Amino acid sequence: MSGKGGVGKSNIALNLGYSLAKQEFSTLLIDCDLGLANLDVLLGIAPDKTLQDVLLGNSPINEVLVSIIGEGQKQLALLPSGSGVPALADMEHEKRHELLEKLDPIFENYSMLLLDLGAGVSQSVLYFAAMAAVRVIVLTPEPTSLTDAYAVVKMLKTNLNVKEFLVIVNQAETQKEAGKIFNRLSTACEKFLGVKPVLLGCIQYDTKMQSAVRKQAPFLHLYPESGGAKDIENVAQKLTKIYAAMQKKIENYNPLKYDNIELHNIKSVQESDEEIQTLQESFVGLNSPENMHNMQAQNHHSS
Repeated sequence: MSGKGGVGKSNIALNLGYSLAKQEFSTLLIDCDLGLANLDVLLGIAPDKTLQDVLLGNSPINEVLVSIIGEGQKQLALLPSGSGVPALADMEHEKRHELLEKLDPIFENYSMLLLDLGAGVSQSVLYFAAMAAVRVIVLTPEPTSLTDAYAVVKMLKTNLNVKEFLVIVNQAETQKEAGKIFNRLSTACEKFLGVKPVLLGCIQYDTKMQSAVRKQAPFLHLYPESGGAKDIENVAQKLTKIYAAMQKKIENYNPLKYDNIELHNIKSVQESDEEIQTLQESFVGLNSPENMHNMQAQNHHSS
């Protein structure tokens, strides 16, 4: 999940799924960006059927599943959603519950379920985020991305008392830059919300990732030896360790038991001046002449 669009969330979800499947964790990738789905675009496929067909009762779930790679414990499958479908984006509670009930029978066929949520804090995003066993927030080293990521955490903590978050810093120029951005988010979350997020990993800026998007294929498949690919592999390995540590909890985990979430009582939140100042302090120095010169030099060298 992410506070704003354009941070690479869907691309990371796709490639994490690819990596997990290669490690023999059968993985189901569900496009939960209801109404603005794009995982099918990243894969260069045009599914005949989507989650909308399941919801309308036009197709059973097994006819909507799309196999991406492998089989058995090495499989990665996709449940595609629909683009430009208001009925999906604005689903009422009863419809979301109905959809989950129809999906529930296939969940046990996979070791991992990855939900690619939409950006922002819509009711659908909050609904699926609150029910997930693990939440991963993706942000980039940009002021708006950092502020919006904090807003997502604040909405979930304030309204639904969600306290556990993992964080991926994407498109960072250096590990130091990624660490600084995460530390600022963590500081604000601890100070104002009593929440302590955990850094899952950093994915460095890699031009080959955009190349993979244009070629509509998983980044790890096309450029497995690149720096960005290795970063994603590291994040996937950390996820498997978390999975092992949470094995008992996950085995007994039933997302339907959280289906009584009352989203109509959700209240909007606004960041105070002090919160914004705490978040934006992280950018003091990042935009200094020396740092900008170093970034330009790196970009010139990479080109």
